Amino acid sequence: MTGFAVLLLISSLFFNSPSEIIRGMGSIMVAPSILVTDYMVVGNIGASFFNAGILMLISIYLAHKNGVNMNGPVMAAAFTVAGFALFGKNIFNIWPVIIGVYFRSLYQKEKFSKFILPALFGTALGPLISQVSFGYGIDQAPALIAGCAIGILAGFMLPPLANHFVKFHQGFNLYNIGFTCGITGMVFMALFRSFDFENPSTLIVAEGFNRSFTIYFSVFFGIMLITGFFCNNRSLKGYSWVLKHSGRLVSDFVSLNGFGLSLVNMALLGYVSMAYVLAVGGELNGPIIGGIFTIVGFGAFGKHLKNVWPLFAGVYLASMFQIWDVNSTGALLAALFGTTLAPIAGAYGWSFGILAGIVHMSMVMNVGFLHGGMNLYNNGFSGGFVAAVLTPLFDSLKLFKGDVES
Repeated sequence: MTGFAVLLLISSLFFNSPSEIIRGMGSIMVAPSILVTDYMVVGNIGASFFNAGILMLISIYLAHKNGVNMNGPVMAAAFTVAGFALFGKNIFNIWPVIIGVYFRSLYQKEKFSKFILPALFGTALGPLISQVSFGYGIDQAPALIAGCAIGILAGFMLPPLANHFVKFHQGFNLYNIGFTCGITGMVFMALFRSFDFENPSTLIVAEGFNRSFTIYFSVFFGIMLITGFFCNNRSLKGYSWVLKHSGRLVSDFVSLNGFGLSLVNMALLGYVSMAYVLAVGGELNGPIIGGIFTIVGFGAFGKHLKNVWPLFAGVYLASMFQIWDVNSTGALLAALFGTTLAPIAGAYGWSFGILAGIVHMSMVMNVGFLHGGMNLYNNGFSGGFVAAVLTPLFDSLKLFKGDVES
């Protein structure tokens, strides 16, 4: 895992010089960062890759330092953090949330190792810190203090809320922290609006890099695939067992099927996700690559080829009849991050996964206003509602197909 983070760091030098990367990192750190802010535009490609590599290394270090094994959930968290480091997370805005979660562990007199996942995934609220610190036009010193204090408070709130909200969707929304952060962001945004603070609608995305990124990530996922192949005794034996899991929380493919097969699954998901974007005429940029990286990460923690394609199909079909173009940034993000509902396809069948994708497409386009772009995992927020509505209906029809145990 560390190797992939280092690869991102080194790759940054292929796109920009060290001085350009430093300047780009400076711009990234002071950006309000609300959805959707592509760091490839705010800074530059090299700076965004460097930011992703650094944040991924920080994630791995925090897990290692606290004695947490490199299991499926941690791998998912590390790649998710890296992905969103291309459009919303940076080396400034992740720390208040992490510190807040750490304070929660102290308050409950428990080891921080139990709180690593909410700490890492909880950095979805990075824009909450950045927007208060740099986006509302408040004097800089008090704005920074307020932004960090609010981030620490939000981090302190996350663990008990996340434990509670998983019951809401019964584990069928893989981005449980995304739903939790959506609720938290919604509360803070409501408070801000009551004091006449509003967030602008933001869509800043890069264009024109499909050729170079296709080559780069084909190599990146190729390295991952070959590594997984060798780690699995130079074979793909056992991969069929990965496809038998529904993916419902908690499905740790590393523990269930091994590190090698998990890497193979992650690489294949990376290729398929990138192929979908290119096939519909989309642009590979910070947010879209972030979506691909998140799918790749969750290839160790609930997603596989069999349970993600119905969500792609559902969002694609929805875009054929709804008002959003299939290759628009919003529709592509809905398709990629909509795979948070992959357990529905895994547990109830592909046709119900397609239905979930259709419903998700409509839902996700309407919930972002509630948190004002403060929650980077907007699809996780939407996915929680979709799963909470659909799964009881499917259960009432006795459609659950079950799951394998190992």
